[in-house]
Amino acid sequence: MSVKPLRGLLLLPLALLGGCHLVLLNPAGDVARQQSDIMISTTAIMALIIVPVLIAIGVIAWRYRASNRQARYDATWAHSPQLELLVWAAPLLIIIAIGAISWIGTHMVDPYRPLQRIAPDQPVPAGVKPLEVEVVSLRWKWLFLYPQYGIATVNQLAAPVDRPVKFKLTSDAMMDSFFVPAMAGQIYTMPGMQTILHGVINKPGEYRGFSANYSGSGFTDMRFKFLGMSTADFDKWVARVRAAGGDLDRKTYDQLRVPSRAAPVQYYAHFDTGLYNRILNLCVDPGQMCMSQMMAADAHDGDMHGDAAGNAMSMPHAVLKPAPAQAAAKH
Repeated sequence: MSVKPLRGLLLLPLALLGGCHLVLLNPAGDVARQQSDIMISTTAIMALIIVPVLIAIGVIAWRYRASNRQARYDATWAHSPQLELLVWAAPLLIIIAIGAISWIGTHMVDPYRPLQRIAPDQPVPAGVKPLEVEVVSLRWKWLFLYPQYGIATVNQLAAPVDRPVKFKLTSDAMMDSFFVPAMAGQIYTMPGMQTILHGVINKPGEYRGFSANYSGSGFTDMRFKFLGMSTADFDKWVARVRAAGGDLDRKTYDQLRVPSRAAPVQYYAHFDTGLYNRILNLCVDPGQMCMSQMMAADAHDGDMHGDAAGNAMSMPHAVLKPAPAQAAAKH
């Protein structure tokens, strides 16, 4: 092969990556930025041992090649304290450094930990309440409930910039993984369990969100748009959802539960305030006993009866205790 085709072949990967937006290395949210810094820092520290080793392999292979008769060869050589110190001390120091950065960093960006800042050297302003979003993964679409505003959406998420967001997440039927790379790391959603994720977006824009966990044939279409907006634009968006949306009642939710691919964006101006808790406790349908009630019955030796559970669920705004939050694997 001539030099020019070989050079073009080597540059092909760079050409293929030229149109990529490396959002993981340049995110628009402070939490994702901290995660990116951890990833870049640990990779750079690992390179301190990987790069010299790769260079040493080439140098040794070249120096002690069969045709080099000038290389010194000692048939009785067995041990070198200096070499042993270098071989063991350098990796040990690197492991300690990576371990310290990873331990401290991952605890600082724990998804269950409320945000202490919205940007570097910019703490959360006093009196600012996080935007609460209840997330339900369906097959194969995302349902977002805004309890503070009484609205709901399908496959579209919005939040004001520089305002903390607290996500409560669960799933209707299958295990999925909620992921907005520009905002925060991924976290799993599971039926009958609740996970928590805190995040913030610092730049207005339209960002990509999707499921990062395979969940069947419609997995590739389980995507949504995340809109980062100014506070004024977010208020307009809420008003638009209220004006264009209908009611998210149990019948409508049953329709959403039906598996579908590439579901369009849908707005709901109202929803039952107890819907998320019923989804979480696996008791959306009338007459079903909720998991929280089952656990309470077990704790009281079965004193609670199914009729009482059904009556409680027939109340339009019954508030149920959510199932214990379960920690999920995070990235």
